[in-house]
Amino acid sequence: MATYAEFATEYPWLFAVAATVFGTMVGSFLNVCIYRIPANRSIISPGSTCACGQPIKWYDNIPVLSWFLLRGRARCCGRPYSFRYAFIEMLTGGLFLACWLLFPPAKAACGLIFVSVLVAATFIDLDHMIIPDALTIGAGLVGVLLSLLVPALHGQHEGIFVVDSLRSVTAAIQGLLIGSGLVLWIALLAEVLLRKEAMGFGDVKFVGMIGAFCGWQGAVFAVFGGAVVGTIWFAIALVWQRLSGRKVDLPADPDHPEEQPPALGFGVQVPFGPMLAIAGLLYFLVFHQLVASYFATVAQML
Repeated sequence: MATYAEFATEYPWLFAVAATVFGTMVGSFLNVCIYRIPANRSIISPGSTCACGQPIKWYDNIPVLSWFLLRGRARCCGRPYSFRYAFIEMLTGGLFLACWLLFPPAKAACGLIFVSVLVAATFIDLDHMIIPDALTIGAGLVGVLLSLLVPALHGQHEGIFVVDSLRSVTAAIQGLLIGSGLVLWIALLAEVLLRKEAMGFGDVKFVGMIGAFCGWQGAVFAVFGGAVVGTIWFAIALVWQRLSGRKVDLPADPDHPEEQPPALGFGVQVPFGPMLAIAGLLYFLVFHQLVASYFATVAQML
């Protein structure tokens, strides 16, 4: 019987296609999570339904394809539905493919869970300016457990599983505590200086979750990389708003949902979770080795 390595060498495209297709299916499920979790509804039952209340047939619920085949309109009532559903499915499929191509199977499997959490948290925060505890505390605990079971998640593969496992789970716990602690102190300091809440505790827990998967270096990178991403986005959005005369859509304040969100400007609260997610994703997929080398060099200098 052919080994996995032989099969993967013979048919490398097969696993890549499978990862992408599976990712679009997970993306379809994430669409359900993004809609139902903030509403405290079950993500299991009932099945997917149209806005008119009719159940969606399985052949109208094929990831990505259904939106194009139906031209963005529900078959049952003809109502248009957003391209965002297909975009999230394509985005998740692309991220699953990236994990599969960049990492060995065990770490790639952990990466699939991590990127799924990032996608769900990003769009929930964009819609409601909250990140549910299931995607912060819950996923953080999952990250710690995976670190124990899959030491390669934190680059531990010396050959003695028990030793690698202990080092990996230690890195995960350090990442969780240092990441959340760093953001907590930044939030408290900003609140004192600005005399108002500058960062929600959902962001604090979210960075802790990123640290559980990426270690403390990844958590630190997410904080400062997220600030850079946020600054770039804010500058571009502010220029676009002033040139076009159209207000940038912001989510409603969860404490005052009845109020109309203000126009984007200095002092206006914007969701920071998406910026943290982008930075955490960049670290996990691209910059982990470079950042680790940088911190190692700094440690030697000290």
